[in-house]
Amino acid sequence: MDCYKIKKIEHAREIKVQVPGSKSMTNRALLLAALSKCRCILRGVLFSDDSRAFLDSLEKLGFEVETDEESKNVLIQGTGGSIPCTHASIDVRSAGTAARFLTVMLALSGGEYELLASPQMCRRPMQPLLELLKNAGVKFTFKGEENHFPFIMEARGVSLEEVSVDTGISSQFASALLMSGVLLENGLKLNLSGDRAEGAYVKMTLAMMEQFGILVRRKGNSYQVPHMESFGLEEYQIEPDVSGACYFYAMAPLLKTSVTVKNVHRNSLQGDIKFLDVLQEMGCCMEDGAEGILIEGSHLEKYPGIDLSMKDFSDQTMTMAALAPFAESTCLIRNIGHIRYQETDRISAILTELQRMGIQCEEASECDGIRIFPGQIQECEVETYDDHRMAMAFTLIGLKTGNITIKNPGCCKKTFENYFDLIEELY
Repeated sequence: MDCYKIKKIEHAREIKVQVPGSKSMTNRALLLAALSKCRCILRGVLFSDDSRAFLDSLEKLGFEVETDEESKNVLIQGTGGSIPCTHASIDVRSAGTAARFLTVMLALSGGEYELLASPQMCRRPMQPLLELLKNAGVKFTFKGEENHFPFIMEARGVSLEEVSVDTGISSQFASALLMSGVLLENGLKLNLSGDRAEGAYVKMTLAMMEQFGILVRRKGNSYQVPHMESFGLEEYQIEPDVSGACYFYAMAPLLKTSVTVKNVHRNSLQGDIKFLDVLQEMGCCMEDGAEGILIEGSHLEKYPGIDLSMKDFSDQTMTMAALAPFAESTCLIRNIGHIRYQETDRISAILTELQRMGIQCEEASECDGIRIFPGQIQECEVETYDDHRMAMAFTLIGLKTGNITIKNPGCCKKTFENYFDLIEELY
C-alpha cells in the first residue's frame, strides 16, 4: 500500500494483543550466539527487515543458521569467536544494530569485508566508531561519503586494549564494543561517557552478556570485558518487543479502554518498559498478571499534559507526541537530542507532521526537547520518512480522530510486519 487511511474507533473494546519479539534483544542474541561456542536455539525471535538483514549477513559470513519463522525460532552454531569466512560481502540494509554490531565483530576478528547498506543507513552516523577502529589499525576504503557506509574493511592484527566512547550519538557503538570485546586477546576496557553511559540499551547489553556467561567487571562507567572463547547457552528466550507493545498500551488513555499485551512483564530488560510509568502518571492503572501487563484507562475522562525526560526510552517519543495533542495541558519532552540521528531526524519529523495537522508545537532547546500544546487535529496525510516509529505512533492519532492517512505504511516491516493487521483487528 502507498497509503493507509486510519478509521476512527468510536467505542473501544478491551484490547488483547501479541506483539513480535524484541528487535534489540533479537539482534544482540544473534551476535552473542554466533560468538559463543554453543549450538544455541533462540526462541521468540523477531522476523523483520532488520533481523533478516542480520541473519542474512551471518549466513554470508559462513555461520550455520537454521530459521523457522512459523515457530519464531533460530538455531545458530557458534564458532567461539572465529568467523568462518574471512573474505565476504554483507548488506546490513537499514538495520542500525546490524551495522554497528557486525562492523565491530568483523574488525576485531580480522579479515577483509565489504559492507553495504540502504541509502537510509548510509546517511546515519558511523564516524566515531570507524575512527576508533582506524586508530586500532583497521583500514577502510569508502565507496561513498567518508566515514559512512558502504565501505571495504581490512582488519589485520588489531591493537586495542582500552577505548573511550561517547554515548551521546549512539549507545549502539558501546554495545557493539562490549559484546565483541571478548574476541580480543587481552579483553577490552571500555570507558563510557555521555548522557546515556548508564542508559537502558547499555544495561540490556550487559544483562544479556551475563545471561550468556560473560561476566563484565564494572568500576563507575568503566567496563572490563574479559577475553572468552568458551561461553554460551543451548537455549535463549527473547522477550516480546516492549517498544511495539507501547503503541497498544498508549491506546488505553487515548481510547479510554483496557489493554493487555501478552507476555510483557515488569521485569523486562527493555528500557521502553518505563513508558508504562508515564501512562500511570497520566492516570492509568497497571496490573502485572500471568497473561501480561494490563493497562487500564477506561475510567479516564481526560489526562494531563506532563513534563518528562525520555532519554532512556526515546523510541517512545513519537508515541508521547501522538498522545500530547489530546492532553489537558502542554507536554514537554526533554533530553531527546540524539533522536535527530536515527532513521530520520525524528525531532524535525515530529514537529513537521504535528504542525501539518494544525497542532502548535516547538523545539525546547533549553532542555534538548520539544513542547507540544493541546489542539484540534486537522485532516492530514502523514509523511513517515521511511521511519517505522513515525508510522506506528502517528496511527494512534488516526484511531482517535479518523483524520489521518499514513503514507508508506510498509516501512513498519523494519520491526513489526503485522502492525497494521493488528490495527485492523481493533475494528
